[in-house]
Amino acid sequence: MSSEVRMLSASGILGYGYPEASLKAGLERKPHMIGVDGGSSDPGPHYLGSGKSFTSSLAIRRDMRLLLNGAIANGIPMIIGTCGGAGGKPHLQRCIEILREIAREDRLSFKLAVIHSEQDKRYLKSRLAAGKIKPLGSAPALDEATIDRAERIVGMMGPEPYMRALNAGAQVILAGRSTDPAPWAALAMHLGIGPGPSWYAGKMLECACNAALPKGHDCLFVTVRSDSVECEPTNPERRCTPLSVAVQALHENASPVIHREPGGQLDTTDCEIRAVSDRATRVTGIRWTPQTYTVKLEGAEKVGYSAITFAGTRDPGLVETIDTFLDSVRASIALKVGTFDVRPEDYQLVFRLYGKNGVMGDWEPKRESASHEIGILAEVIAQSQEIANAVLAVTRASLLHTDFAGRMCKEGNMAFPFSPSDIERGPIYQFSLRHVVEPNDPYEMFPIEYETI
Repeated sequence: MSSEVRMLSASGILGYGYPEASLKAGLERKPHMIGVDGGSSDPGPHYLGSGKSFTSSLAIRRDMRLLLNGAIANGIPMIIGTCGGAGGKPHLQRCIEILREIAREDRLSFKLAVIHSEQDKRYLKSRLAAGKIKPLGSAPALDEATIDRAERIVGMMGPEPYMRALNAGAQVILAGRSTDPAPWAALAMHLGIGPGPSWYAGKMLECACNAALPKGHDCLFVTVRSDSVECEPTNPERRCTPLSVAVQALHENASPVIHREPGGQLDTTDCEIRAVSDRATRVTGIRWTPQTYTVKLEGAEKVGYSAITFAGTRDPGLVETIDTFLDSVRASIALKVGTFDVRPEDYQLVFRLYGKNGVMGDWEPKRESASHEIGILAEVIAQSQEIANAVLAVTRASLLHTDFAGRMCKEGNMAFPFSPSDIERGPIYQFSLRHVVEPNDPYEMFPIEYETI
């Protein structure tokens, strides 16, 4: 049992980078662990569905090497959650490969725990049949067909699998998808701190210096005690203020004071957030209420294939009549692709006009634009890449050559910044599961493998 637990978070995401000097300064303060969140669903469903990472292997290797060597040199755990961006099997496997390469090159020895989070569809169907899966918010009720269509489904583990690995003597833990605060909450509870302060500490550490000013990808040091959480950046150029800490507490949460986590509810209604120095802030009054243990599910299914092209125009006549021009383009495309047996229902054509409602689309309250130029991003989505490519090629030609009132140039209407102009994007995905499952215990969905490196 520890009266205080000191933890260091390197950055907001593994592979986003952090100053080596900040890590060194944090290690000099003798933390009980170092870690980093490895991923997020923020970049969209492609990464979960495709099994690819949204950070590069080169960047992951650099960040992981410094963390791993720091952990081994100081005899403390290194924990990474949501490995590889989305936390599925291929994401986790890539991080394991990088870890083994670093260990071999740097001659490091340690006990590794790998915690899996990709879910077996038969297991999920059994929980569905037992009435143990419920939708979140406005998500539709789940059915077996949706489970079958999913390319990949992960569960967001809580701290318990991490704690089991720590109890088994693992010094390095690589985990699949988990709730962002879970690695740090696990270490604090493993050393005897209650769940309330432990979860709050994890909430601060998950995005590192997002809880500081100025914000940035840098190292955050947190000291958690039975009655408080204290946050301070290790970079002297940054500081944690009551405002910056309070803002981080609101991060990705529907309620300003209630945080729902696996197994309970973190209540910050009566928190006091006070500066203890010009660079450090302490939080007290944190409460935890146990609840039924549930795990959030994330799934992604393939919805088709995509091809895009980007063009720009500054022809004043075309800019002024862009909406009617695009109506003519659509009609021309439908006529042309119909000649090679592609029906309107076989594809979806989307135009995004940058310089005219390109960011918010139909939600844009400022409907009129005085822009002198417009960028047109055209996307075609179809059930095969061949159809998507074919329709996009016609789209590009139609944008170039469709006439409009007052047209003076009889050549191309558009400027294309790239050659080739048509970009094949391959399979595209959508999130298909936003549900919670009630497991029999916090461990059954997250098997652990141990390995001596």
